[in-house]
Amino acid sequence: MNFYTRKWIKPEDLNPNGSLFGGTLLRWIDEEAVIYAIVQLGNPHVVTKYISEINFVSSAKKGDIIEMGIEAVNFGRTSLTMRCVVRNKITRKIILSIDRLVFVNLDPEGNPTAHNKTEITYAYRD
Repeated sequence: MNFYTRKWIKPEDLNPNGSLFGGTLLRWIDEEAVIYAIVQLGNPHVVTKYISEINFVSSAKKGDIIEMGIEAVNFGRTSLTMRCVVRNKITRKIILSIDRLVFVNLDPEGNPTAHNKTEITYAYRD
């Protein structure tokens, strides 16, 4: 799994307990995963279909640097399934894991459409 995106935890990211607000972290993960899907499938019309159980393992505090890892695990006819791990960049302690995030490839009218991908290719457009 590659860890490309990093976030520095700032005061506005915290909940009343002084730790990273889970909703903020989930928003960051959804954004990172959809960007991964768009680049992989070469199509800007991709939506989140499903997110499996979210396992919050530990917390992050103000000043921590976290990193998000996303990995493709399955290609369906119209979907791409990934897994995600978020960890503390310095300590490598796991903060969160998600076994399945499913994204669906859409045509311009918003209908599911085949993407014809079977493996990681990282489609690029000029």
